[in-house]
Amino acid sequence: MNINFKKTYRFAVKSALYITLFSTGLVGFLTYLFFKFSYQFCLIFAFSIAVFSFIVIQYRVERFIYKKVKKIYDDVALLESSTFMNQPITTDMATLTREVKKFATDKKLEIETLKVREEYRREFLGNVSHELKTPLFMVQGYLSTLLDGAMSDKTIRKKYLERAEKGVERLIYIVQDLDMISKLEIGELNLEITEFDIVKLIENVFDLLEMKASKKDILLMFDMKYNTPIMVVGDHEKIEQAVMNLVVNSIKYGKDQGSTEVSIEDLTAEKVIVRVTDNGDGIVKKNISRLFERFYRVDKSGARTEGGSGLGLAIVKHIIEAHDEKIFVDSTFGVGSEFSFTLQKVKTKKQKSK
Repeated sequence: MNINFKKTYRFAVKSALYITLFSTGLVGFLTYLFFKFSYQFCLIFAFSIAVFSFIVIQYRVERFIYKKVKKIYDDVALLESSTFMNQPITTDMATLTREVKKFATDKKLEIETLKVREEYRREFLGNVSHELKTPLFMVQGYLSTLLDGAMSDKTIRKKYLERAEKGVERLIYIVQDLDMISKLEIGELNLEITEFDIVKLIENVFDLLEMKASKKDILLMFDMKYNTPIMVVGDHEKIEQAVMNLVVNSIKYGKDQGSTEVSIEDLTAEKVIVRVTDNGDGIVKKNISRLFERFYRVDKSGARTEGGSGLGLAIVKHIIEAHDEKIFVDSTFGVGSEFSFTLQKVKTKKQKSK
């Protein structure tokens, strides 16, 4: 550790002053009683005592306290606190106490953050393991059954191979989502910003998910008829995936014979807000803050029967935030949920001219 020693003379000066006053007063009093009193003698004596006391006290205190304080700094250096170690060593107790308290507070905060991260890491690994384990065991089970003799029956063979294929598809889906969310988090997934019609994009999502919605008799619809295009700026493919994930989520957790409604509204002169609303079961308030966590499921049992990777909403959040936009959730348990996000509107000729 590089030593940059910060001295403090206040203690030595005060101590020397007290000793000088006392010694000079005592000598002056004794001189007055037994000898002829001399101001010159008292001044020389006072100066000599002050200098001598200051040197002795400063040296002794400096050596004594410095050894103790240096040990504190050396012990702290083992913890590699860069902010603390950049400070010069000081023997001033008030400064030292303040620095050590700040160091302790920073370390406590760092430890608490590491504990949260460790807990999140354990939960994440557990969720990944569970999500991958289910389709893997399913594929293994069907293939083992075929190898054990069911291969000769053409009907069973076809059915089990088809089911095994679905398990493999789910594995691929989970891995692709994990790859995408990892790239989004570290900023490796580049956005291809273009201008596109958000109405047409949503209509395309409805077409792609029409069959999935019809299985639960859920109606996919706009809140009104949009006769003119609403041009926005963003990555067409990523925004389409975000809308698709939100609509899939509303279908997955929506009520049978329910509905999913999408609306597009002007939020400001430069922004629109896209709302995806369903009349499903809704979400309990305590769960709303965790909805965008990876693999977090409100319904731990029933959600997995619907399939999916458990990463849909996390991906939506990262896509929207990658566009420097905002995503919102509003849900009432037993009534339904609304997910909404903002997008930049294409500037008109009048706005561009300004």
